[in-house]
Amino acid sequence: MSKVAILMGSKSDEEIMQHCEKYLQHFGVDYEKRVLSAHRNPIETIEFARSAESNGFKVIIAGAGMAAHLPGIIAANTSLPVIGVPLPSSELNGVDALYSIVQMPPGIPVATVAIGKAGAINAAVLAVEILALQNEELRKKLEEFRKQGSKL
Repeated sequence: MSKVAILMGSKSDEEIMQHCEKYLQHFGVDYEKRVLSAHRNPIETIEFARSAESNGFKVIIAGAGMAAHLPGIIAANTSLPVIGVPLPSSELNGVDALYSIVQMPPGIPVATVAIGKAGAINAAVLAVEILALQNEELRKKLEEFRKQGSKL
């Protein structure tokens, strides 16, 4: 089975990013979560990104607040799809993170979802959609999820 990485810049981001886990669990998708910071441990973060594919990951979800460089530094160091979740961890309530994540330079895309909980949920569902392109079982689970109103 394909594996998804759930990354967050700080342990405090887990309150929102746990919603990714809930949805990936619902679909039966294997995942691994880690706290990695583009600013506090950039070498470890880059090494993770560069080895993600060889470690069995197919999609990376990266949640970050404020300057929100985590999704971008991951995307710059892997060719795997990266989904950025802007987190509302500043006085700007995540708008700063949204702008930081969505404004990537040409050639280094980061799929960007909504700020906060809705974004974490959508990131997980988007990861499932990507994996379902090559997994019939996941595609059927996704169709059933949609028929049930796209909610758990």
